[in-house]
Amino acid sequence: MLESSFHQRLLLSVLLFLIVISSVEQGSARITSSFVRNEWPAVDMPLDHEAFAIPEGYNAPQQVRITQGDYEGKGVIISWVTPDEPGSNKVQYGKSKNKYEFTAEGRVTNYTFYKYKSGYIHHCLVDNLEYDTKYYYKLGAGESAREFWFQTPPKIDPDAPYTFGIIGDLGQTYNSLSTVEHCMQSGAQAVLFVGDLSYADRYRYNDVGIRWDSWGRFVERSAAYHPWLWSVGNHEIEYKPFMGEVTPFRSYLHRIATPYLASNSSSPLWYAVRRASAHIIVLSSYSPFVKYTPQWRWLAEELTRVDREKTPWLIVIMHVPIYNSNVKHYTEGESMQSVYESWFVKAKVDFIFAGHVHAYERSYRISSIHYNLSRGDWYPKPDKSAPVYVTVGDGGNQEGLAAKFIDPQPEYSAFREASYGHSTLEIKNRTHAFYHWNRNDDGKKVPTDFAVFLNRYWAGKLQSRRFKKMKNYLRSVTENNR
Repeated sequence: MLESSFHQRLLLSVLLFLIVISSVEQGSARITSSFVRNEWPAVDMPLDHEAFAIPEGYNAPQQVRITQGDYEGKGVIISWVTPDEPGSNKVQYGKSKNKYEFTAEGRVTNYTFYKYKSGYIHHCLVDNLEYDTKYYYKLGAGESAREFWFQTPPKIDPDAPYTFGIIGDLGQTYNSLSTVEHCMQSGAQAVLFVGDLSYADRYRYNDVGIRWDSWGRFVERSAAYHPWLWSVGNHEIEYKPFMGEVTPFRSYLHRIATPYLASNSSSPLWYAVRRASAHIIVLSSYSPFVKYTPQWRWLAEELTRVDREKTPWLIVIMHVPIYNSNVKHYTEGESMQSVYESWFVKAKVDFIFAGHVHAYERSYRISSIHYNLSRGDWYPKPDKSAPVYVTVGDGGNQEGLAAKFIDPQPEYSAFREASYGHSTLEIKNRTHAFYHWNRNDDGKKVPTDFAVFLNRYWAGKLQSRRFKKMKNYLRSVTENNR
């Protein structure tokens, strides 16, 4: 009898140990990196750089990019610019190279900014595609025609593996080029872009539009083949009264297409999509978001549409970080935090990716929703239901790095470094994901921060099932030894 009791206690201890180990997320612990970036000049590449090369042929399509075109991942929006005249507004596409069975027709727009007149900007929705299929597509005609491809995601499934790249505050410097090339090497199947695209607003007069065009040709190397999911940043506002330009987001809204209508949004600046095993919510830090505004009402409704049984990974992207321990933009995200943080915790959001701060930082799972000054509870507290907050405003733009952090490092900060780079999120199944941050070190991609994350929804359910199995097993062992 004593031997049986001992075995039961031993078994219980082992099972409890395994449960604890399986529920602990692993990664770096409160590190402020001592790495000092040997920074390349934070200046934009010259317009005659090969990264901005204009394709050959009269009126050849350029600045080609794709994004998700629907809510479920069976469509893409293909965008491009023809510089001289509208040309063809059609996309030819099919499953075999040089064999285009289908045709879709889009719309064309253009705009002026100061005295700059844009080229003809095309947006074409290609929908009703098959999941997990490679498609080839052709734009233009004759000698000016250009051909590209893209891969649709796997069907919506809780165990569908998928890899996202995460980039923010990119610009068009040599460091920016390194970031994009490294992200392409990382095997990212789609890119989550957290705002501040071209930094064309740092120019004046006609050069603003010219630098939007050069940036579009620059990112084509990736964005024409892998969908970029866009969020808007402060550098897209382009409020320039001295040039007579006072309409916010004018260039961005003409150039960047988003599938906002598919998620019942009233604005292209906030929307949501499902992709593989992830539900991705895009918010606008520079649009009204307080109670009863359109964005607030939309987010409240969208959170009710999240089905963690089908898309267990819940990801939010925005531009201004809610938690940030850099001197730059410190506490700037508090206003959105005060409105939405309790929603994020209640919904068990897995990750919130932001930019704005030109450095890298990853937090622990913490929240301030139990803030109570009278009790002295005014610091963020560990919270297993809270998101991990990741700042990736380190794409490489001409403003340079935000090199100074708050000292000492706050307890909520897990890893931080003032350098350039990009992140990847490798979703493995419904319970686990691998996260990496990769530093740009003088042109080389250097894996620097790594963490294994448990899904906020399924980790709890998994632990409950294990406890239940353990309890049933111990009961059967006890009954058999009576």
